[in-house]
Amino acid sequence: MRFNLEEFSGAVGDYVTFLPIVLGVSLVLDLNLGYMLLFYSIWSVLTGLYYRVPIPIEPMKAVGALVIVGGVTTGQVAASGIILGILFLLTGLFNGMAFIEKKVPTSVVRGIQLGLALLLVKTSLGFISTDLVLAVVCVGIIILFFLVNRFRKVPDISAIIILVLGVVLGLYVNGVPPVSLLPLPSVTIPSVQDIVSGTWLLVLPQIPLTIANAILATSLLLQDMYRVQVKPDRLSKTIGLMNLTSVPFGGFPMCHGAGSLAADYRFGARTGGANVISGLVLLPVALFFAGPQFVEIIPVGIFGALLIFIALELGKNGLKTDSYLVTILIAILSLAVNITLGFVVGLVVAYILKWRKEKSEA
Repeated sequence: MRFNLEEFSGAVGDYVTFLPIVLGVSLVLDLNLGYMLLFYSIWSVLTGLYYRVPIPIEPMKAVGALVIVGGVTTGQVAASGIILGILFLLTGLFNGMAFIEKKVPTSVVRGIQLGLALLLVKTSLGFISTDLVLAVVCVGIIILFFLVNRFRKVPDISAIIILVLGVVLGLYVNGVPPVSLLPLPSVTIPSVQDIVSGTWLLVLPQIPLTIANAILATSLLLQDMYRVQVKPDRLSKTIGLMNLTSVPFGGFPMCHGAGSLAADYRFGARTGGANVISGLVLLPVALFFAGPQFVEIIPVGIFGALLIFIALELGKNGLKTDSYLVTILIAILSLAVNITLGFVVGLVVAYILKWRKEKSEA
């Protein structure tokens, strides 16, 4: 466990895949931003201490995207988090992910990684287009540190500099946000109707994404980047626990994720210290400043610049595949339609190719 500039920079990089979704959810849904950040902080610290390597915490992307699009209620979100929490906790406890891991080819997992990289590029271009000058400056800072690091042993603290720049600009334009104390928690008990509709609208689209990206791709990427083996069933259990202990009390459904892991690695995180730093930095924000004005502090151009380099790191590992046909097909479908369809179609194609190969060798 280290607590230095590199770990701090990696912790900041992790915010890029977390904050845009959470801030977007807070604008359209009656969920307290403070509690979403609070439970992120708590579980970020706990996972850092438990795993000892950077295991990212991020909002469930399918649920987040559907909430931001609109038409989803707080009860449905609570129901989805509870159901997903139970599902992945039980799956991890009974070694279900070990079975699934054997049945999902590596090329499919790599396709999810590459597809997510393309989606991050698409998202980043949307952010950059609204704040082009700032985004170009931030890209320049990242490239400068990359070049200097090639010739000098200088820590890559580009993410820290960019975040400080964004906060300073945000405070200059919008002023210091007023103190907004976190209210007492309230328990959300979903109705039967919330459970039924939440399962159909939110749980079913999220399941394949969590299995493929948050668990299998994260486990594989940990081996690629950190040479550490974290079994998928362990990741499944922590996903289950974090949702069951946070969603009923105002948290948003959370999981792990390959995108955030790529962000951690790209900007310097190498130990669980990055998780601890990430959680502790956001804790006072959650307790005292998570009002509506907080959403306006960080310019979106900063997110756009950081996301590009996270996507490159993730895409680079996504190309380490044993079937470019399957991997690229999944990536294209993920970008054109969604990751769930890409996962299902890619899995079918991978098994067809395997069957044809076995048949030709027989």
